Amino acid sequence: MENIWKIIFGRLGWDSFPFYDPIILSTFIVVILGGVGVLAALTKFKLWGYLWREWFTSVDHKKIGIMYIVLATVMLLRGFADAIMMRLQQSVAFGANEGYLNAHHFDQVFTAHGTIMIFFVAIPLISGVINFVMPLQIGARDVAFPYLNNLSFWLTASGAALVMASLFVGEFSTGGWLNYVPVTNLENSPGVGPDYYLWALQIAGVGTTLSAINMVATVIKMRAPGMTMMKMPVFVWTAFCSQALAIAIFPVLTAAFAMLMLDRYLGFNFFTNDLGGNPMMYWNLVWIWGHPEVYVLILPVFGIYSEVTSTFTGKRLFGYSSMVYATVVITILSYLVWLHHFFTMGSGASVNSFFGIATMVISIPTGAKIFNWLFTMYRGDIRFELPMMWVVAFMLTFVVGGMTGVLLAVPPADFVLHNSLFLVAHFHNVIIGGVIFGLFAGIEYWFPKAFGFKLDKFWGKVHFWGWVIGYWVAWTPIYIVGLMGVTRRLRWIEDPSLQPYFIVAAIGAFIILIGITGFLIGLVVSIMKREQLRDHTGDPWGGRTLEWSTSSPPPAYNFAFTPRVHDLDAWYDMKSRGYERPLTGFKPIHMPKPTATGVYQAGFATVLGFAMVWYMWWLAALAFIGLLVVTIAHTFNYDRDYYIPAEEVERIEKARAEPSLEPRKGPNPDPEPTGPFAPAGA
Repeated sequence: MENIWKIIFGRLGWDSFPFYDPIILSTFIVVILGGVGVLAALTKFKLWGYLWREWFTSVDHKKIGIMYIVLATVMLLRGFADAIMMRLQQSVAFGANEGYLNAHHFDQVFTAHGTIMIFFVAIPLISGVINFVMPLQIGARDVAFPYLNNLSFWLTASGAALVMASLFVGEFSTGGWLNYVPVTNLENSPGVGPDYYLWALQIAGVGTTLSAINMVATVIKMRAPGMTMMKMPVFVWTAFCSQALAIAIFPVLTAAFAMLMLDRYLGFNFFTNDLGGNPMMYWNLVWIWGHPEVYVLILPVFGIYSEVTSTFTGKRLFGYSSMVYATVVITILSYLVWLHHFFTMGSGASVNSFFGIATMVISIPTGAKIFNWLFTMYRGDIRFELPMMWVVAFMLTFVVGGMTGVLLAVPPADFVLHNSLFLVAHFHNVIIGGVIFGLFAGIEYWFPKAFGFKLDKFWGKVHFWGWVIGYWVAWTPIYIVGLMGVTRRLRWIEDPSLQPYFIVAAIGAFIILIGITGFLIGLVVSIMKREQLRDHTGDPWGGRTLEWSTSSPPPAYNFAFTPRVHDLDAWYDMKSRGYERPLTGFKPIHMPKPTATGVYQAGFATVLGFAMVWYMWWLAALAFIGLLVVTIAHTFNYDRDYYIPAEEVERIEKARAEPSLEPRKGPNPDPEPTGPFAPAGA
């Protein structure tokens, strides 16, 4: 009987469920109840068909961008819950008090926090904003490979689902956010945690790589006539460089994870301490991905700051060419800095010096950008709307993070500080003060373009001040204790005199929670007040780039006529020359059809990952065959496009010209999803 159970369920047993841990069990019950409530609401209001047709199977880059941002927001709540748990633990666990998290549970929370925040919050947010904005800015109707775009999103969602499953079925990795060996070698971690990590990130990583290829192809091939490379908006340049860098680095991470999988599943010895293995090799491969990844995240955000600064100062961006060159230089140099993570690993003075100097050199183009934004603001008519407030907060916060990074790039200083909390404060300074602030600026800025109404200003300010004040209260004490020599990754600290610093840090985390709550309440309030906040113009901020020439929200086809670009800041140029939108002479528009294939492929990938984690070999084989069948079947689907009739286009454009004639709804002439795996009746 036991053998039959093992064949069917592999390692999965009743002890795999969190009955023993009251914290996890109570979370499990709350999540189950919440999930049942959401499913019941969707069923009651008959939203399944709408979601399936309009969102899940859509290949519209705008909708896929929004779905990425929704996924990232949900995962932010999970990742931040982990952060709160760690801060509470570290604020009480001193001297005789062990705190409320045991070592094993703390390590899981610690690992899950980092993994989720980078892979399932920052990356999807970046992908979402690029997906939504970039095709509009270059005057394209969609991305180069629409179906691939849908698949990329669902693979990312599949990876997120596996991470969430690990919370309740089994456990998550305890090896830190990059699953470090030798901690995660089979002999040290025989459980399912590292396997959950590896399969979740392999599946999501394929999605991210495919998305990056798609975005690069879109920029190269789909720009509007007249838009040369040096007439592209800065955001398009930064997105292009970021995604080109992602194509270069993600295969390295995939290879490192694949080798660790071979170690764990088939007894290879790539990264073991014996039989010819070398754990240090894993660290090098991971950081060859890891440090450029920081630039994959920050470069598009630099583009957002450039767009916002230019718009809200009413001026052309100062030093456009230097911004472009700085972006390209950062992209190239980012590959030459990873070894500053290993100054203490015995590489030798000459190697350490090279990487130390390379890290300092990369700060020069970054600093140049700061001055470009400052000079853009100089004598500009600055409007301190919320997106601009985020820019100012970023400049004050990020500069400190950049400086501490340069300090850590000095090998002797790094020898002292590399394993202290000072380093943790540094990278949170850069990621929060740079990436997160920028993404919130972008969401505030383009929200009216996506949904046709602005976000509520009061709750936007609660969101802003919560994050800005919270960041400084949470991380300043961590910088201080780091300089005092407190080690990273500790759940318990021996010296009780340090406790006040950690209590202040915990208070800072709760202030950030106020900011996050302000954002969520702001969304609800804005939806309720949407008629007051409505944007009928399509250009509520006085924008300068092409996305503001469309309606809010843009129609499915983006542009009734492909725009022709004559100058940088194409929309500003068109407005200054007295451009008027044509209302006649429309032609049928060729568009891609929705498809359900991406959903099914990601579904099979999720089942495959789960089965491989638990050694359910029969289920893994079936899921793999299912994945192959769906993929091959899709290649025989030739019914992938349709035309929006000229009359439909004319109706939509005239409705925009006279908003009083009909309610403002985002027109969506998408037909039903098609293909061999479309639902019945589609």
